[in-house]
Amino acid sequence: MATPKEPGGFPVDPLHQFEITRLVPVRLGPLDLSFTNSSLWMAITVGAVAAFFALGSLKAKMVPSRLQSCNEILYETIAHMVRDNIGEEGRAWFPFIFTLFLLLLFGNLLGLIPGSFTFTSHIAVTFALAALIFVGVTVIGFMRHRLGYLRILFPEGAPLWTAVILVPIELISYLSRPVSLSMRLFANMMAGHILLKVFAGFIILLGVGGVLPLAVLVGLTMLELLVAVLQAYIFTILACVYLNDAIHMH
Repeated sequence: MATPKEPGGFPVDPLHQFEITRLVPVRLGPLDLSFTNSSLWMAITVGAVAAFFALGSLKAKMVPSRLQSCNEILYETIAHMVRDNIGEEGRAWFPFIFTLFLLLLFGNLLGLIPGSFTFTSHIAVTFALAALIFVGVTVIGFMRHRLGYLRILFPEGAPLWTAVILVPIELISYLSRPVSLSMRLFANMMAGHILLKVFAGFIILLGVGGVLPLAVLVGLTMLELLVAVLQAYIFTILACVYLNDAIHMH
C-alpha cells in the first residue's frame, strides 16, 4: 500500500506493507489477542489451501484434470521428500510436513498479490514455526533415545579428547537451528518485497520514463515467485532433516 507522498519525497514507503493493523481489537488483561491483517491473511491462506484441494478432488478421475494433477504433484513431491530424508518411519509425520509446506507456499504466493499481507515476512511468525519444529524434534529425540539423544552433540568416531571442543560447538549449532531456519525465510521474503515496492515507487516517480523500472519490476516479480516456492521447499526439507536426526541419530 502506498503512503501519501511528501513534497519532494519518495511516493512509496517500502516498509509500510509490513505494518500490523488491528482489525478486531481484543484484549485479555495484559495480552493483546487482536485479530490483525496478519491473522486475516493466515485465515485466507488456510481457506485457499482447503479450496484448492477440495476443488481438485471433488470429481477425481483416472485421467486427472489440471487442478487434480496439481494436487497430486504437490502431494507426491512432499511424499518423496519425506521418504528420501526420513525413510518409511517418516510417514507418521507426513501430515504435519505436508501442512507446513502448503501453509508456507500459499502464504508466500498470496503475499505477492498487490494489497495483500505477507505474514511470512514477519520474524514472529517464522520463528514461531521454527521453534515449534525445534521443540517437537527435540521431544521426539528424547522420547525415542532417552538420554542417548545427547550423543547428537558428539560426532560418532571422533576421539574422546575432542569432546571439550566439539560438544560446545555442536550444542551452539543445535540451539541455533530455529534462529537460522526462521531468519532465512523471513529475510528472503522481506527483502524481496522491499525491492518490489522500491521499483514500483520509481515507476510512479518517473511516470512515462518508468519503462525500465517496470521491466525490472516484472523480472523481480518472476524471481519472487521462484523465491516464494523455493523458500517454502527449503524450510520444509530442513524440517525433514532435523526430524531424521531425531529419529535415526545420523
